[in-house]
Parts: sequence; structure tokens; C-alpha cells
Amino acid sequence: MSTAPNPYKISFVTGAAIVVANMVGTGVFTSLGFQVLGIQSNFALLMLWVVGGGIALCGAVSYAELASAMPRSGGEYHYLGRIYHPALGFLSGWVSATVGFAAPTALAALALGEYARRVWPGLNAPLLSAAVVLALALVHGFSTRAGSRFQVAVTGLKVAVLVGFIAVGLLAGEGQPLQLVPAAADWQVLLTPAFAVSLVFVSYAYSGWNAAVYLTGEIADPQRNLSRILLSGTAVVLVLYVGLNYVFLRSTPQAALQGQLEVGYIAANSLFGPVVGRLTGAVIAALRVSTISAMVFAGPRIVQSMGEDLPALRWLAGRSRAGIPVRALGLQTVLTLAFVLKPSFKEVLVYAGFVLNLFTFLTVLGVFVLRWQQPHLPRPYRAWGYPVTPLLFLLLSGWTLLFILRDKPTESLYGLGTLVVGLVVYGLVSRKKVTEKPAF
Repeated sequence: MSTAPNPYKISFVTGAAIVVANMVGTGVFTSLGFQVLGIQSNFALLMLWVVGGGIALCGAVSYAELASAMPRSGGEYHYLGRIYHPALGFLSGWVSATVGFAAPTALAALALGEYARRVWPGLNAPLLSAAVVLALALVHGFSTRAGSRFQVAVTGLKVAVLVGFIAVGLLAGEGQPLQLVPAAADWQVLLTPAFAVSLVFVSYAYSGWNAAVYLTGEIADPQRNLSRILLSGTAVVLVLYVGLNYVFLRSTPQAALQGQLEVGYIAANSLFGPVVGRLTGAVIAALRVSTISAMVFAGPRIVQSMGEDLPALRWLAGRSRAGIPVRALGLQTVLTLAFVLKPSFKEVLVYAGFVLNLFTFLTVLGVFVLRWQQPHLPRPYRAWGYPVTPLLFLLLSGWTLLFILRDKPTESLYGLGTLVVGLVVYGLVSRKKVTEKPAF
């Protein structure tokens, strides 16, 4: 099996498609039903998505600086290992490469299967979910070029459908009366605990803005393109999210949305009627293929980087003649299928979310640490708005971590326990010294 570098480089368009596809999942179609329970101001509800997108952009500019200074695949695994200590990088990779990618991929596949079962009641949903994961693994395992083109196509279709949904929602009928010009009371809502708690869940809906950094080494001219990929992909999603939530609020009375999980389905029913609404909901669900594809594409690069650095995991670094990390891809596919066939894994996501957020916090903090450690390190891209932008991200991210720790102490402790296990594994696999460290 060849270890030659991949001759095909991922373009700006493919990279942006991966970011958009990773971000646009279930969160935007489910969050509003719970937000309207504590917030009735339409201005404040839309500001949630504007503020959440702004924070994601602050994270994106921070990651872009690190990626330009250390242009290698692996994401947090690479950054944390180089800035702090290889053990911390390993722990990040340990969580991201398994639960961080495999479990969300399985969740998206299961959601797709469940929606399909509603349209065709006799369908075996888990079997369809597994078949979709396998098919996408084969596409991305065959050729990076073919996988890139497929990713651009399905993400483009997703964006086109969502833009069409927003356009119809803006043009159809008179809609609900929305007061968007803020009064003094609307501004005060932004300072309430309900707004802060809702912002935590909005930040989950924006997760995935950093997806392209896992593929840095395969992106064409990453020191120039990666910042553009992260920022443009995140900006597109911000516009889509604000537009979608405006349509949800315009098409459906708040009372009908309160406490409802399938907000997109309810809004589609209001706009198109039950028959077309059901079909529209199914089409939107089918677009999860792009999310699953993006995770199958990006996730294995973390395992591959770990294999390159740790002799005990060297077998995972192997690439095919096309330059694809097929062994790492195979491992992630097996883990994903295991989660698909045992759906009780969903509890894992709660505590995995805590440690994943912790690593993201440490990575953005690493922008400050690396500037202090190596002030003369070439940085083709410097974080726009530094130090304000990374500080804003750290403030929200730190508050989110404290919120989860307070609200979900058991799950948070399980997450920290996972790190202890990871340290033991790191001690075992790092006994054999690495003779050569990869360059920045």
C-alpha cells in the first residue's frame, strides 16, 4: 500500500462544501421549538442565530491562523499536540476519531432512515442507514476526486433546496405578523438566562465550522485557501440559519411551535399542506446524505495523522495508490456501523460533547499560547480582530462548558473519565519513541 502523497488536491469549493455539510444537520430544524418556550420576542429569536453565527466566525478565524501556521491534516489532534503536549493531542484524536465522528455520522444516518420509514412504513430503517454509510465509504474510499465531486453535488443540492424553501416561505401568503424592529424590551431579552441557555444549543447547531482543518494537508494551497474555506462556509450557514428561522416564525404561530421537535416539518405543513409538507420534510431529511458524506470524508484523516506519529498505530497511516487513508476510513466505517446497529449509543454523545467542546476551547486558546511561544513563526493568515475575536469565542465556549458541567455533572464526569482511559492508551502506544516529528 502506497504512502505517497495524494496527487489530487481538494479545492476551495469542495472544502467549503464540507464545512457547510458538516454544519447543516438536525439542529436548525429542531431548536426553535424549545427556544420559543422561554423567548417570545421574534427579534431576540433571530438574534440567537446571528450571535451564534458570529461566535462560530470568531472560532473560524482562530482556527484559520493555526492552520496557516501548521498546515497539516488532523485538526485539534495536530494543534494541541504541537502547542501543548503530544498526550493532549492524542486525547483529542482519541475522542474525535471515534465518538466525535463515528457517533454523529451514525446519528445522521439513523435520522435519515427514520424519515424514510415515515414515507415508506415497511422500510427497514437501520438497514437503510447502514447501506448509506457503506455506500458513502465506498465513494470516498475509491477516489478523492470522485468523493470531492460527490460532496460538492450533494451539498449544492442541499443549499439549493434550503434556499428554495426560504424563498417560498417569504413569498407564500401573508404569513404571521412579525415585529422585528427591536423595542427596549427586546434588547433586554438578550440579557436573560433564557437567551443564554438557548445560545448554548444554537452553538451546537453551528458545530462543524472547523471541519476542513482535518483535511488541511490535502487542500490546495491551504495557507491561502483554508481561511477562505472556513469563513465562507460559516457565513453561508449563518445566512441560511437566519433565513430558515425567519420562515419558521413567519409561517407558523409560536404557539404551534412551542415544545415541538420537528419544526421544519411543522413549517412545511403550514406552507404546503400535509401531503406536500410531508414530502418536503422527507426531502430535507434525505439531504442528510451530504452531512454523512462530509463526516465520512473528514474523520479518517485524524486517525491517519495519529498513525503517522505513533509507531504502535502505524498500520492506520497506510494510504491507497490514490492517496486515500483506506485503513483509517475502514476503522471509522466499522465504528459507525456498530453505532447504527446499536442505537442506544446516543447517550454517549452527551458526554462526548463536553470533552469535544473542551478541546475546541483549548485549541482557540492555543492562538494566544502559540503567539507567545513562537512569535516569529510564519503566519500567512492572522486571526481577524485578534485578540477580540478569539476572546469572544473563549467566553461563550467557557460559559458553555460550565453550563454543561453544572447541568450534566454525571455525563461530564464520564467524559473526563474517557480522557483518563485515553491517557492509559496513550501510555501504551507511545512506549516506542517516534524518531522523527512531523514539521509544522
